[in-house]
Amino acid sequence: MNDTGLELLEGRSGAPDAPTAASLIVLHGLGADGNDFVPVAQMLDLTKVGPVRFVFPSAPVRPVTLNGGYAMRAWYDIFPPSSHAAQPRQEDEPGLRASMAQVQALMDREVAMGVPASRIVLMGFSQGCAMTLLAGLRAPQRLAGLVALSGYLPLPATTATERSAANAGLPVFMGHGESDEIVALSRGEAARDALLALGHPVEWHTYPMGHSVCPEEVGDLNRWLLDVLR
Repeated sequence: MNDTGLELLEGRSGAPDAPTAASLIVLHGLGADGNDFVPVAQMLDLTKVGPVRFVFPSAPVRPVTLNGGYAMRAWYDIFPPSSHAAQPRQEDEPGLRASMAQVQALMDREVAMGVPASRIVLMGFSQGCAMTLLAGLRAPQRLAGLVALSGYLPLPATTATERSAANAGLPVFMGHGESDEIVALSRGEAARDALLALGHPVEWHTYPMGHSVCPEEVGDLNRWLLDVLR
């Protein structure tokens, strides 16, 4: 454990004796852990960027209401959808904000280790995507960009008022499966539209897959990362 309060798995690409050129913090989805996206990171070729540090935190273990109260790794609790279509989705705001503070601590840790905030990319899948958008848009220091995979925008009603001026216009890569059975494509599209309305340049992709990641998506992501970290 470290001062972020999270278990961390870390890796590094590039020459071991060269300074770290950028950091990629990757937030996993519900029920997974920090190991989940190591294979995806290994598929990336960021040689042109220089040495990159990869940070894979594991979310705390907590009961998840949607899964009958079963305890699993989760960034926040998830409630069953309302039976009334007009009712807004119930969100675990205290849990979201507690994890947001931990994600910010991860970014602060990278800065303390010598990586400028402007060389940090925050990336997440599903629940980790929600945390990426929540924490990244509110981060007080300018980041390099956000990667939002197969997720949605949490606490959307407060995004416009709470987002930081430092990250106005921050580039965002978004990918979603066309047949996602866990997070409907429409929720990803709603997040995209909200970010576009706030002035963020969004690179949006859909893929013929479910709630997953595919090689084509990794290739698109690789190109985008080389662009924002050039």
